[in-house]
Amino acid sequence: MSQPHRLAAGGHVDRTRRVSFTFDGRRYEGHPGDTLASALLANGVRLVGRSFKYHRPRGIFSAGVEEPNALVELRDGARREPNTRATVVELFDGLAATSQNRRGSLAFDWMAVNGLLAPWLGAGFYYKTFMWPAAYWERVYEPLIRKAAGLGRASGLPDPDRYEAAHAHCDVLVVGAGAAGLAAARAAGATGARVILAEQDALPGGDLLNEPGLEPWRTEALAALAAMPEVTIMPRTTVFGFYDQGVLGAVERVADHLPEPPPHTPRQRSWTIRAREVVLATGAHERLIAFPGNDRPGVMLAGAARSYARRFGVRAGENVALFATHDGAYDAAFALAEAGARIAAIIDPRPDSPAMQRAREAGFAVRAGSVVSATVGGTALRGIELRAAGGSGRGDAVAADLLMISGGWNPAVHLASMSGAALAWDEGLQAFVPGPPAQRERSAGACRGVHGIGAAAADGAAAGRAAAIAAGFAAAPDIALPDAPAPDHRPHPLWEVRGRGKAFVDIQDDVTADDIRLAHREGFSHIEHAKRYTTHAMGTDQGKTGGIVGAAVLAEARGEPLAKVGLPRFRPYTSPIAWGAMAGEGVGAHFQPTRRTSLHAVHEAAGAVWMDAGIWKRPAYYPKREDADAWASVLREARAVRERVGICDVSTLGKIAVEGPDAAIFLDRVYANTFSTLPVGRARYGLMLREDGIVFDDGTTSRIGPDRFFVTTTTAQAGPVMQHLEFHLASVWPELDVSLASITDQWAGIAIAGPKAREVIAGVVSGLDLSNEAFPFMAVADCMAAGVPARLFRISFSGELAYEIAMPAGYAAHVWQAAMAAGAPHGIEPYGMEALGLLRIEKGHVAGSELNGQTTAQDLGLGRMLKKKGDFIGRVLAQRPGLTDPSRPRLVGLRSLDPRRQIRAGCHLLLPGGDGSSQGWITSATQSVVDPGWIGLGLLRDGEARIGSEMLAANPLMGEEVPVKVISPHMHDPENLRVRA
Repeated sequence: MSQPHRLAAGGHVDRTRRVSFTFDGRRYEGHPGDTLASALLANGVRLVGRSFKYHRPRGIFSAGVEEPNALVELRDGARREPNTRATVVELFDGLAATSQNRRGSLAFDWMAVNGLLAPWLGAGFYYKTFMWPAAYWERVYEPLIRKAAGLGRASGLPDPDRYEAAHAHCDVLVVGAGAAGLAAARAAGATGARVILAEQDALPGGDLLNEPGLEPWRTEALAALAAMPEVTIMPRTTVFGFYDQGVLGAVERVADHLPEPPPHTPRQRSWTIRAREVVLATGAHERLIAFPGNDRPGVMLAGAARSYARRFGVRAGENVALFATHDGAYDAAFALAEAGARIAAIIDPRPDSPAMQRAREAGFAVRAGSVVSATVGGTALRGIELRAAGGSGRGDAVAADLLMISGGWNPAVHLASMSGAALAWDEGLQAFVPGPPAQRERSAGACRGVHGIGAAAADGAAAGRAAAIAAGFAAAPDIALPDAPAPDHRPHPLWEVRGRGKAFVDIQDDVTADDIRLAHREGFSHIEHAKRYTTHAMGTDQGKTGGIVGAAVLAEARGEPLAKVGLPRFRPYTSPIAWGAMAGEGVGAHFQPTRRTSLHAVHEAAGAVWMDAGIWKRPAYYPKREDADAWASVLREARAVRERVGICDVSTLGKIAVEGPDAAIFLDRVYANTFSTLPVGRARYGLMLREDGIVFDDGTTSRIGPDRFFVTTTTAQAGPVMQHLEFHLASVWPELDVSLASITDQWAGIAIAGPKAREVIAGVVSGLDLSNEAFPFMAVADCMAAGVPARLFRISFSGELAYEIAMPAGYAAHVWQAAMAAGAPHGIEPYGMEALGLLRIEKGHVAGSELNGQTTAQDLGLGRMLKKKGDFIGRVLAQRPGLTDPSRPRLVGLRSLDPRRQIRAGCHLLLPGGDGSSQGWITSATQSVVDPGWIGLGLLRDGEARIGSEMLAANPLMGEEVPVKVISPHMHDPENLRVRA
């Protein structure tokens, strides 16, 4: 509780207040302004986790988003969040954190025995081990892998928090609020440009937070930005991806720093930001050096130790050593000395430098021309071993409980790379920097290799001013910049110190330098292949600290320069992002909008049982008291249609108005059959193919006038068909004079089907002669329905005499009630989706189960519809031999030989007494009212030739094999006499 490693003064924490938190059940205290990592260090906690593969002990390694080790589970219950970096978790009162990836306690993890198996667990061991014997995979290997996989544990419970999605537009987006970012935003904002400054940290400033002498400039810059009305500062906002046309993705952590979000407040907000110009001021990440034992708790990046001392007022060690390859890291030694630590040694492979001279003058023991060859300790560092650079064997021992390391700095080029910019090798920095921009973007400061606060601020100001001018604004007067000389950050190119023991290039995933060399020997020599073979740079840190080190080891193995080997391609996300933020509010019932037809209340009043049809709520059936079960209700409704008359809501069908002088030409091209010959006042069934020749959708299209067509689609494909038509009209045939409008929501539809349908329609519709001669099958006309302007279609999906009335959606309930009243003397009954499916299966009409994205027109028995002359979408590829092969599965009807035995959709069709190979499958199944028993539609190889034969409908999951007879898919009224009555 005493925070023994907390400094008495300094930093950006509020020592006047204490906050309590727990780690692995033990209670500690910190201060507002702490991260979980800084509070743990202040309390002397060094061991925080276990590594992924070997379960080696791990301590806090960094102070930011690049942290590979300190991954914890936060909170408990439904809000439990695994794999969270302790270095970015803002401390709050009551925070509960738990270490992860351990078996047993953190101090004694029995899975650490994996370290003894290391010779057999090298790179690619799973590819080599789990292939044989094959029978072991499901029984042994897969269960073991699943049990060992992963790091933390998801709660498995519904997330109680809310997430939002939002959009923002600006003239200049500045990513990063360090010295370069603050100067860029201020320079751009001074021109009057709309500026967004996004910073992933809670406290803007970047490395300025580690420089007490520059705090006045930081404070003044933030005050100036706050006074600019066109500037928006977004702290706690991670920009994770750079996409085309100046679109960037970001996540704002609105309430992660609180125990739970306040009422009506999201936990996180996902932003889509569209910027005319972008300034990337994302800084740089310090990189590790690979040497035996470089993963031991107590080994930390030098910049991180400096940050804990200067920003958080925490002394990360008492007896400290520094192993660095450049002058820029020496400030960490001075910061720790100021914090009261003893500097035991500074180890540098270079013979001399100005920073070495300054360190000697300060009384530090500098070991020039030396390297760290090993570390000593168990779950905490006790000492290090040194030897001459280029030497071998054991060297001198130095006692230390903290080893600060720095192999140089890697510019954070992730977003620049995602924007399309190539990376260029900088020999002086021994790092990759952004090349020429591919979009309206420019990098500034350390992310393009400009180090030092003064130089970075000047570079940022120039970039912000240039971005504003490029966005159309006039230059403003220069801004005040900090005066801060920069040390030399050019490193000596030391990537690895070889010796006995494991030298890690990826600390989180336990990837060693030897693993990289093994990948090369086994043929995985490309940087992308080596990454995947070894899992190097595939953890939550995405190689920020060790990615380039692994690439350097691979370059040495290949005998090629590092510039040629390169880095793996950077892809979103730059840092781990919660799935909840990506989903936004689109979860659970909000995953898709729930759509209800304008007749929803009518169905509700009729006692409908609901089902989901895509995003629509549709009646499945309407139970009555006398019905024994759901099937009794469905059969009753279907029987009413076959024997009397039924009424159904078909409002969910897609409806598209296609109009213009070239409308008929357009439809001829998008449909496989012809519509230019369709007379006005008639409808025609249409089949639409994809470009690859596969059936896309079907429906009826009616010609309302010479240049006006009313197109209907299936419910599921209403949106995709509209997109399909718009794309081809805009991109393929822009010369056609055609307009499109989706009118699905504007029109409601009611189907009235059955032998008594004409009598019912006569009681509803006025102004039309409904005789068979005047209004035949597939006729369409405008009319009045119950006094409402409407449109009447004589089309049928049920196989019975049927009509569909389309009317403005607001009048649907009125027309429905009028139809029910007109049909009452004839015994009219509403029927739902289940009865509709039964009726269409009896008739042999295809629907979504058959239009599954795999079938052709020939497969469905519709090949004769494809026009012989004229082009249409999919015509050429539909003629590929594989799609015209007569042995392809074709549509057939199926009937259970035992009417009492159920057949199920999804069953495989097998030959009786055959070898068990599937000959096809059942796409749809139902009970029949025409000939009682179980029937279905299916796709059967050589289907037409097998009509009359017997098959087995096999369902291995349920242990069923039902004998079936293959019949014509047109099981009811194949001559279409009833629909034309």
